[in-house]
Amino acid sequence: MRPKLTPLLLIAAVILLALFPYMGERFYIQLVSKVMIMAIFAMSLDLLVGYTGLVSLGHSAFFGLAGYVLAKVAPQYAAANLWTSLPLALGACAVFALATGFLVLRTSGVYFIMVTLAFAQMLFFVFHDTPFGGGSDGIYIYAKPEVKIGEVALLDLENFKVFYWFSLGLMTAVYLFLRQLLASNFGRALIGIKINEHRLRALGFPTFRYKLASYMLSGTLAGLAGYLAALQFGFVSPEILSWHISGSVLMMVILGGMGSLHGAALGAFVFILLQEVLSNQAWFGAVAKHWQLAMGLFIIAVALLLPHGLVGIGASRKGRSKGADDHG
Repeated sequence: MRPKLTPLLLIAAVILLALFPYMGERFYIQLVSKVMIMAIFAMSLDLLVGYTGLVSLGHSAFFGLAGYVLAKVAPQYAAANLWTSLPLALGACAVFALATGFLVLRTSGVYFIMVTLAFAQMLFFVFHDTPFGGGSDGIYIYAKPEVKIGEVALLDLENFKVFYWFSLGLMTAVYLFLRQLLASNFGRALIGIKINEHRLRALGFPTFRYKLASYMLSGTLAGLAGYLAALQFGFVSPEILSWHISGSVLMMVILGGMGSLHGAALGAFVFILLQEVLSNQAWFGAVAKHWQLAMGLFIIAVALLLPHGLVGIGASRKGRSKGADDHG
């Protein structure tokens, strides 16, 4: 994909997404809202995996924790306040990332993967096995938070179209924020840590602090996605903290292309939409029950044929064309 062409395609994609509610039906609008929320989740993990080089299987901990914070602070049958519930949810994720980061970041490789998974499972059992989290039944959120200044309502999140545009705005803001962050000296340091942490440490960089900052920011943005998911579905359960949620978002990042923000977002779109298509019993009948098999084969094919993910399609074609010219 040509560098000059990429921004134009991204702008066109945002415009099309902004116009979609005027054309799509309610089911599809809500489906794309879900996809955009998962795109935020995938970009948050890509900051950790694709740019810092830390593969985590415990990212669902932040996703689920934010949802549970919203569920606990919201009145039972009334709307919470967005200006208080959102900072509390994100703050809880940041504190949890800070507390666990001091421990998990002292490991590396497969040990880092296992320790992050262990912390996520510990949090899962806290909410699953105690009355505090509602047990396996979960907690319902009966009303979406209010967005007001004084008595003036700014947004009606109960309106599914308004919620769609709200999610689109946040997804775009997260992308632009991470893009600027990664273009800064901080972002370059993260990439340096991924390539050769020992050399960067020898140059005097406090690599542990950089990794901790990346881990905290990644967890906080994952919490934003979890908060939005709890808003959309009006329900939280221990399942959103389970390891398969972490595995799914990791698949999105790999599918789209690690180390590419728009690749992570693209991976989320393809993964969720392909899941909806493959599990459609109206189209595939009884075979649709085994949609995971088809999804697995597709991901394996992408991993084998496109080592840089879906965003590497153009580069792969260019490479094959150049190789053919060289041999010719």
